[in-house]
Amino acid sequence: MLATAQTCAVLGLDGYIVQAEVDISPGLPAFNIVGLPDTAVQEAKERVRAALRNSGCEFPLRRITVNLAPADLKKAGPAYDLPMAVGIIASSGQVDLPDEGAVFLGELSLDGSLRHTTGILAMVSVVRDQGFKKAYVPAADAAEAALVEGVAVYPVPTLSSLIEHFRGETLITPVLTGGMPPDDGWSPPDAMNLADVKGQDHAKRALEVAAAGFHNLLFNGPPGSGKTMLARCLPSILPRMTSEEALEVTKIYSVSGALPADSPLILQRPFRSPHYTISNAGLVGGGRTIRPGEITLSHRGVLFLDELPEFSHTSLESLRQPLEDKVVTISRVSGTVTYPASFMLVSAMNPCPCGFFSDPKKECTCSASAVTRYQKRVSGPLLDRIDVFVEVPPVAYEKLVDEAPAQDSSHARQRVEQARDIQRERFKDNGFLCNSEMGPAEVWKSCPLDESAKALLQAATQRLNLSARAFHRILKVSRTIADLDAAKDIGVAHLAEALQYRSRGFVG
Repeated sequence: MLATAQTCAVLGLDGYIVQAEVDISPGLPAFNIVGLPDTAVQEAKERVRAALRNSGCEFPLRRITVNLAPADLKKAGPAYDLPMAVGIIASSGQVDLPDEGAVFLGELSLDGSLRHTTGILAMVSVVRDQGFKKAYVPAADAAEAALVEGVAVYPVPTLSSLIEHFRGETLITPVLTGGMPPDDGWSPPDAMNLADVKGQDHAKRALEVAAAGFHNLLFNGPPGSGKTMLARCLPSILPRMTSEEALEVTKIYSVSGALPADSPLILQRPFRSPHYTISNAGLVGGGRTIRPGEITLSHRGVLFLDELPEFSHTSLESLRQPLEDKVVTISRVSGTVTYPASFMLVSAMNPCPCGFFSDPKKECTCSASAVTRYQKRVSGPLLDRIDVFVEVPPVAYEKLVDEAPAQDSSHARQRVEQARDIQRERFKDNGFLCNSEMGPAEVWKSCPLDESAKALLQAATQRLNLSARAFHRILKVSRTIADLDAAKDIGVAHLAEALQYRSRGFVG
């Protein structure tokens, strides 16, 4: 007898409907799985056999063939355990399956209970898009699945409870899919506060400008000047995510298996800070089974690279394309996957190997050639993609012992949110969320300059030998500074401040 249970596969962040076709025929006992299964899917044989027996079901001692269709799509992970088990008990006549509008997802334990399964949000999303009305998922993942509207989510604790549900003995109550929770579910992150940073008012202002327009930022200064501390204050001034952004980030973390067990929805913007020994695959994504890297896990948030020149040349150069296109495409023999990568790059570096080049009080012990080699570890094309350069000098003693109250992060976050509201209104018909996402056409449309500002920009372009990319980035930063002032047009003061954030010691 042939039985079919619908399930789902995940490739990248997209889901695909998969049919688990189960056929039980006379012959010597055997259990075969076909349809490009990986090792985890092949191992489902033992999990399904033990789960069925420990759930009070009979495991047929006949020839069992499971086909996961379409056969040309590679199947990976343990999410196919439940549909295979359901197909076997239906094919053997032990239960009758519900209507065809149901999809089964979940990994089985040997005792028949269902475990947490990664990628539930992505899979239930495609379930809705393909017109299915019901999804049977592990009880631990029901809250995550309920973020998708229009699907009746059935939380299944054990295989035996699902069988009782099919037989009409004890029905499983579906979870109401209400979509996004109310706005009061968000609170400011528990991060370092700008009030804890002594001095560095210029760097704090640059941090606020970068947060308001989602601009890439580089801190350059000697050790101990507060570069890392400033960067770690950034989450405290970033605005809250929109509903669309929160769902995007949650789907990424769900597929990666990094979604917190107690939080089905991520409301805080990601802040990722990988060590400089990270591999290229860890940063960009990849592996034998393609998984998102740090730049995708930083989507809609911050990727902080401390000690920037210490990262490998390959890793740094691989950032260039995602910084421009806001996506990263990973091509392997097993397939091609495109992940979103709209992140804010924040980095910090010392001016030389010893860290005290151009320091007024400490002598640099590096040779001129060593300083040049160190700075050239970060290529010009990568630096050309950074919007805001900030020199962070050592903090004077008077600033360190100053007990005067400094500005709190909440005030900066309020100004940043007001600037973001202006940008959302400006780009509501373009699909953009912030100034850094503007293309050349939107730059000329949204960044009008008066004659005096045009003259200043012309002089700066010639003097600094700006590339076309750097030219447009200056206009974007100027637009953000004007938004912080709630100004309709870009003035000379806004443009002058943006020019101050261009590096004098690097390319562009």
